[in-house]
Order: sequence, then C-alpha cells, then structure tokens
Amino acid sequence: MSIRHGLLALLERGQMYGYQLRAAFEESTGSTWPLNIGQVYTTLSRLERDGLVRPLPEHEGGQRPYEITDAGRADLALWFATPLSRADRPRDELAIKLALALTTPGVDVRSVVQTQRTATMRTLQELTRLKYASDRPEDLPWRLVLDAMVFQAEAEVRWLDHCETSLVRYRPAPRPDGRAGEVGRPTGTAGRDSEEARR
Repeated sequence: MSIRHGLLALLERGQMYGYQLRAAFEESTGSTWPLNIGQVYTTLSRLERDGLVRPLPEHEGGQRPYEITDAGRADLALWFATPLSRADRPRDELAIKLALALTTPGVDVRSVVQTQRTATMRTLQELTRLKYASDRPEDLPWRLVLDAMVFQAEAEVRWLDHCETSLVRYRPAPRPDGRAGEVGRPTGTAGRDSEEARR
C-alpha cells in the first residue's frame, strides 16, 4: 500500500492533521507499518501539490487539518478499483540475495538459507501470537494485515525449503580458473580437498 493512498483513504473519513493521520494509519495497520511524521507531511505536501487534498485554517493549537478533494476521491476510487501487479511491488531482496550468494565466492549459501529460515520462523511465531491476542470485531482491519504477513512468512518458509532442496542437486559451473566452485564452502576449500584426495 502506498502512503499516498493510505492518507487519502484516512482523509475520506474526515478532516485530520498530521499527527492524527499518523495515529490512524498505524491503528489501521495494527502498527505493522510504522510511519514517521516526516513521511506524513512530505506526502501531504505532494498530495496538495497534485490537488488531491487541501489544507484548512489552523486550529487554535496550531495544527493545520487537511481534507480530501473531489480529485483525491477520484484517485482513491481508481486505486481501490485497480488490482495490484507484482511489478508494482518492491523487488524481493531475499531472492536477489540468494541468487548473488550462489555466484559469490566464499559464501556459505546453505548457512544463508538456514539463518533466514530461523529468522522467518521467529517472525511467523510472533505474528501468530499477535493475531490471536484479540478477536474484537473492531480489530478486523489490522488482523487482515497480520493474516497477509502470516501467509507471506509461511510462503517464505516453503520457498526456503525449496531452495535448500535445490541446493542439494546444484552443481556449479566451472569457474574461469577451471575449478568447480562448491555451494556452501569457502573459496579454495574444494581445491585443497581434491588435492588431498589425489595424494
């Protein structure tokens, strides 16, 4: 979810100033997406520039509320009506990390996979604990966010299992120096072992 559309959705509920928007955003996502006040005001400035929100006169306390415009409502409606594409989402850093680990000399790829699985399982346990901490009807919005994070963590664990199985069958191509690298072993170890075996 973009912060831009998150703030528009919150302003559709009614006028709010920056700190109210941050609190409402974190409440709606169960604090699973922390938002700093600088991000809120930077995004509000862009929304105002694009004609999607407008500032209102300051309150006595000095806070300036914002309200959504008709153009903002149209933009928000379009966002809700448009499915997200995988291409719209950030690149999967873990997949890139493992791909690079396979081709970087000296990296113990199996250790990278196992370390990540341990961390992901710990996250999954914590998310599951949070999910069952409350079952009040008003908690449904953030429970849905938690559900999505639980499913993503479960999928990541399955994918890491697949990676580990694939590593068992993996035979690296020869390196430019003619030696075959070996997954999970530091550079040079395979060469030393083969020399010892020939003795």
